[in-house]
Amino acid sequence: MKRSQLISVVIGLLVLVLLGSSLYTVSEVDQAIITRFGQPIGAPVTEPGLHMKMPFIDTANMFEKRFLEWDGFPNQVPTRDRRFIFVDTYARWRITDPLLFFQRVRNELGAQARLDDILDGETRNAVASHDLIEIVRTSNRTPVISSGDQDEPEVLEPIVTGREQITQEILTAAAAAVGEYGIELLDLKFKRINYVPEVQQDVFARMIAERNRVAEEFRSEGQGESARIQGERERDLARIQSEAFRTAEELRGTADAEATGIYAAAYDRDAAFYAFTKSLETYEKTMDPSTVFILGTDSELLRFLEAPR
Repeated sequence: MKRSQLISVVIGLLVLVLLGSSLYTVSEVDQAIITRFGQPIGAPVTEPGLHMKMPFIDTANMFEKRFLEWDGFPNQVPTRDRRFIFVDTYARWRITDPLLFFQRVRNELGAQARLDDILDGETRNAVASHDLIEIVRTSNRTPVISSGDQDEPEVLEPIVTGREQITQEILTAAAAAVGEYGIELLDLKFKRINYVPEVQQDVFARMIAERNRVAEEFRSEGQGESARIQGERERDLARIQSEAFRTAEELRGTADAEATGIYAAAYDRDAAFYAFTKSLETYEKTMDPSTVFILGTDSELLRFLEAPR
């Protein structure tokens, strides 16, 4: 290769290196800060596209335009009424001033550390300033009670603030604190609120005792209803049996009266024939081929046999 060609190749390579070092791309979701020897220069670059900088001495630092997430660690916090609970929060934020953001926290890792301190601190202050019921509930709603749970609707203790307002208090206080870092805090929510294990066991025990009490009430009511139904059944059975016995006795009395009347009429019509008929019935009931009777001659049973009509 000739010397002139070699020089052209080297110059071409140098031009490519210079162009590669002086050009940078900003995407639609990014914004850039140009630093020279570690110090920011110029205004933030927020327009997407291809941009230029001084080669080798300038550096393009990219920052997100999109919403970012902060996920806090569960903290054990006492409430105003001295209930120890675990509070787990999350928030959304974005970089609104990349130059200030770079000057104060440098990168997202530094911003997360600042948010940890600010949001955890404001959450702790807000929780400690309110009772547990204010943190758990949002409004003074009327509880929905199923028909089988209780005869009278449960009345909940009224609240003054509520979880949504407490969340807004935390958001407002934290937003003012993070503004000096070029950050806008968009939203904050309680992800989870729970008792610490020691208190949790006591709460579960109270819940179990309450459910057992309600179950015992239902069981007692059921036993009382069962006794009432059993008593009504026995009463109805005794009444039916009494009425049946009375009816049977009435029928038996009527039949006996009719039989007596028939017997009396037959006796009045022919007393001798009636006596003869009754004697035959007596013979039929008392005599059979295997029975031996020893009777005197003056026995009434032999009267019709000795002197038949």
